[in-house]
Amino acid sequence: MYIYGKNVAREKLHNNGKINKVYLSEKFSDKEILDLIRKNNIKVSFVKSYELDKKVDGLHQGIVMEIDDIKTYSYDEIIPNIKKDNPVIVMLDHLEDPHNFGAIIRTSEALGIDAIIIPNDRSVKVNSTVVKTSVGAIEYIPIIKVVNLNDTIKKLKKDGYWIMATDMDGEDYNKVDYNMPICLIIGNEGKGISRMVRENSDMVLSIPMKGKINSLNASVSCAIILANIMRSRK
Repeated sequence: MYIYGKNVAREKLHNNGKINKVYLSEKFSDKEILDLIRKNNIKVSFVKSYELDKKVDGLHQGIVMEIDDIKTYSYDEIIPNIKKDNPVIVMLDHLEDPHNFGAIIRTSEALGIDAIIIPNDRSVKVNSTVVKTSVGAIEYIPIIKVVNLNDTIKKLKKDGYWIMATDMDGEDYNKVDYNMPICLIIGNEGKGISRMVRENSDMVLSIPMKGKINSLNASVSCAIILANIMRSRK
């Protein structure tokens, strides 16, 4: 896959991740990145900027990297091995927008969230836009892919997690005790939480709205609730 942009490239280079090849605009002049490329002895091709435009759909800032696909994990590789009293994980119920996904990854990593669960099908993929929007945070938080969200919810409950879905008509998120292992579920941008996921959840959380707009972007809602979870625990 291709990843792009200076911040993503810089993070990948500092992280010593495997990079198969780097494509640079002929006018690329970021000394730090160029020095890191030379230090890591990575194969480079200098190309016209329009050739980079063809490789990725976004602002590449003169650099595109060819890497192996981002590694994803199974449930059993990650969840049983989280050694915390009250871990927090995020589950995405068929999210479709890669910008939302990338922003949720970035927020989750910044707040110390332990993992993100996504379904295999009918959901946003881990692509170059997700990596770009996460600003490299995807390197530091495990992404778990599962076949069925509801089966996964049942496994999480057996492992001691409380399942907290998000929707417009739920309980005020400020009035909840978060001192427990939590799986926070964020719904699809248009349809919200699916019926079966909601029914299998232990509670539904809502953010009270005071203005004329009665809903928030999925990644913004996720950030607000996650920040409140971490604040309340302190």
